This record gives sequence, structure tokens and C-alpha cells, in this order.
Amino acid sequence: MPRYEFRCRSCGDTFEVSRPMREAAAPTVCPQGHDDTVKLLSAVAVTGRGGSSPAPSAGPSGGGCCGGGCGC
Repeated sequence: MPRYEFRCRSCGDTFEVSRPMREAAAPTVCPQGHDDTVKLLSAVAVTGRGGSSPAPSAGPSGGGCCGGGCGC
């Protein structure tokens, strides 16, 4: 079951709640009993196994923030 991080606006406490994804945006009460809470944005890292795919080439990418055309 996913865990969601919340912060209480009343006392400043940060806490986690485990709940189904369909209830991710539902309001919650902080452990101190305050109901003025906000759900925090959490980053998730996803990695693959990498056992069977070839390593990416280390050649020039021509990338950058805008594709390399502007020289940024």
C-alpha cells in the first residue's frame, strides 16, 4: 500500500499515512489531532534490473535543456 507524506499547518509536524491510491487526496488528521494538513509532493525513484539490456553509448548527445541548438 502506498505511503503519502503530509504536513500539519497548525503544529508543523510531518507524518506519513498508508492508504490506497484511490484515497490519496483524501483529507487526514495529524497525529496531534489537528485537521489543517496538506499532502506533500514526494519523488519516486524507479530503476530497472539492467541485466539483459546493453549499456547506453557514451557518445555525444547533442542534448542539453533545449536540444543543443541555442548553445545554452
